[in-house]
Amino acid sequence: MPFGFHKKDKERDYADTPHPPPPGGAPEFRMFRSDTTTQEEIFPPSHPHHSPYGQGIPPQQQQSSDSGDQKPHKKRLSFLRRGSSTGGPPAAAGSSEHVPSDLVSPTTEGNKGEQEDKWEWRASQLGLGGGGAGNTPTRERSRSFSDQGTDKDIQEAIRLHEAGDLENSTKLFRQLADPQGANNPLSQVLYGLALRHGWGTAPNSAEAIKYLQAAAANSASIEQEALRAGMKKGGAAKGELVLAIFELGNCFRHGWGTEKDPVAAFNYYQTAANLGDTDAMNETGWCYLNGYGLKKKDKWMAAKYYRLAEENGNKTVGNSWIYKDKYVNPPK
Repeated sequence: MPFGFHKKDKERDYADTPHPPPPGGAPEFRMFRSDTTTQEEIFPPSHPHHSPYGQGIPPQQQQSSDSGDQKPHKKRLSFLRRGSSTGGPPAAAGSSEHVPSDLVSPTTEGNKGEQEDKWEWRASQLGLGGGGAGNTPTRERSRSFSDQGTDKDIQEAIRLHEAGDLENSTKLFRQLADPQGANNPLSQVLYGLALRHGWGTAPNSAEAIKYLQAAAANSASIEQEALRAGMKKGGAAKGELVLAIFELGNCFRHGWGTEKDPVAAFNYYQTAANLGDTDAMNETGWCYLNGYGLKKKDKWMAAKYYRLAEENGNKTVGNSWIYKDKYVNPPK
């Protein structure tokens, strides 16, 4: 099973803030393997008792989405391997250069596995064609998933990060992210986040989005091969693909390294949400609630995504309205 990752207390910047927040303390990374029904924490072999990898999963940070565009949890990065599909995409507010014109439109037809396959194909389309991947530092294919040495190096980079040695951690992530080296998608995501937030390096939003796009493109090529081969649970890079898609959604929403693009932000968020990312579920709910990237607001769909996030452990404070009958029962 692929790795999943949790980082506590992620930052959430307001929509009118074009730059990521200033550097903060060392975030905590936690590593998990997970599938549809189980989740297992991974402990680095050489540091079995290192405190950042303690037992248990930290409770989700609580937030309110009622007052507009809010700050994401500082230092909390989360990904669940699989999630529930919630329905096809609505009418967008317009086109976007970051969203392919032939993007598939998943429907509620078929079983959950078939629906999720369509959402994963949609994610791979965004990763390969919707994020400007042609301008990113990437090769055709990442070779790192069969490289045990790369996995050990990633764990060491995370250990350094947890210990507060952000500079050396980021240097190692940069080495692992190098398209002419390991070309590792997860490291490209984490190095991109380091560049965005200034963890052990000077903040550089423009360079950060390039690495996030590279991670999306690398992961997408692997996942498309897996889907073509008929693999029902996705390929080795599904977690990295969803994570990269969600973080690119943040870039398009907040204008980090690119111009703000509400249509792209919504499409990236909704795709990640339907592949199990609970932060993306809340962000998609916020988009529906405010009509962000859409032709109009849809409070019923907003409630649906907020409930899905809550059911998966990411509760939003002050959202009791989502359980009112008119938002639970399908509209007539």
